[in-house]
Amino acid sequence: MSRAPANHPWDSCLAQVPRGKWGVAVSGGGDSVALLHLLRERDDLQLHVLHLDHQTRAGQSAEDAKFVLDLCRELSIPITLSLRKEIEPNIPDLPANLPARFRAIRQEFFRQVVEREELLGVILAHQADDQAETILLRLLRGGGATAAGLGGMRFRQEINGVAYLRPLLTVGRESLREFLRQHDQSWREDASNDSPRWARNRIRQWLRDRPQVRDGLLELGRACEEWTQWARRASPKLPRRFAAKTLADLPRVLARQSARRWLLQAGADPRGLSMTVLDRLIEMAADAATAPRQQFPGPVKVRRSGGWMEIDSF
Repeated sequence: MSRAPANHPWDSCLAQVPRGKWGVAVSGGGDSVALLHLLRERDDLQLHVLHLDHQTRAGQSAEDAKFVLDLCRELSIPITLSLRKEIEPNIPDLPANLPARFRAIRQEFFRQVVEREELLGVILAHQADDQAETILLRLLRGGGATAAGLGGMRFRQEINGVAYLRPLLTVGRESLREFLRQHDQSWREDASNDSPRWARNRIRQWLRDRPQVRDGLLELGRACEEWTQWARRASPKLPRRFAAKTLADLPRVLARQSARRWLLQAGADPRGLSMTVLDRLIEMAADAATAPRQQFPGPVKVRRSGGWMEIDSF
């Protein structure tokens, strides 16, 4: 494939990827195949492809794996390819929900490869249509109660000590496929992405013919992310022991940010810090009738005594 012409919508996005050795998650679908080719235009990146065969779809996932392996050989890019059965037994307490289960397995696979290959992290191919789907899903599931819930996916995220980058969040799915067609590069289509069994697939199909709704969701996500960033900067940092009134008197949007930061510093599990959990800490600070000792995810144990809040050991 020849070099991509300049001044494409992804140019400034890909420029945000720091130089160095990065893993690239390539499923074989159009988004990830396009991402791999576009990243190859950067002379200061050393790429290592990661592919997990989920062993699904009556053997079709094995064909996806072969496609990615052949592509990497053609491009002379190193690849680590693993089977789900090789990773799954080593993960305790896997979720029963299938998408969540597969996500946990992928994240463990990525963690292992990043550690072994000494990568800076993993670059993912989530793009603008994925972002719109995520925002609408969160809205339908009640995420609209806070601006943070509708901010969508972020360019950079850390999960279990692994850095993830999503440089294509402002680039549409069709733009990436048009890029591949122009360069005669094939890709694999996963038929399960059209199955109405999963909520995301139903949303994807609904949004497909509604570009104005997609664009509106993306604008909503940008506005909510800006609001959330402002709230994080404006919210005070609480010391390990603080006056309960300090948290109780804050506007709720700032109190949640302060509460989240304080619990994280105390060792709380970020996956458990829902809005309900944060509000429980705020109510504990505001209402002397609430239990003076409570446990939060992590586990983190908090005590209120004499108008002061602090980490406690029961």
